[in-house]
Amino acid sequence: MQGHTKKRHTENIELRFIGPIVNRAMAVEKLKSLGFANTSDAVPWREAYPDSTNEQLAGKALAGMRYREGLTQMQLATKTGIPQRHISEMENGKRTIGKKNAKLFAEALKTDYRVFL
Repeated sequence: MQGHTKKRHTENIELRFIGPIVNRAMAVEKLKSLGFANTSDAVPWREAYPDSTNEQLAGKALAGMRYREGLTQMQLATKTGIPQRHISEMENGKRTIGKKNAKLFAEALKTDYRVFL
């Protein structure tokens, strides 16, 4: 018997279509009017930093999310209970974040904890 699994809440979806190339521009314009964005030229953020280690990538994500929420390292430390010096080391790729801390950061920064792993 399989157990119940928690599904992620989805606020955005990605659509892919196959069809005549001559209708592409018209399809893109129609979807834009419905609030969709054309991301065909987007690059996954992990691929944008090919020479970075996983710790460095997680640190960049942490710094970016903290910046997005307008928090200093000290403010984030107060919200999470994680010492500010540890946050600095994590952002600079000198300390791993770990699942426990990732969940604390996710709650404080309003995101999914897997971003930091």
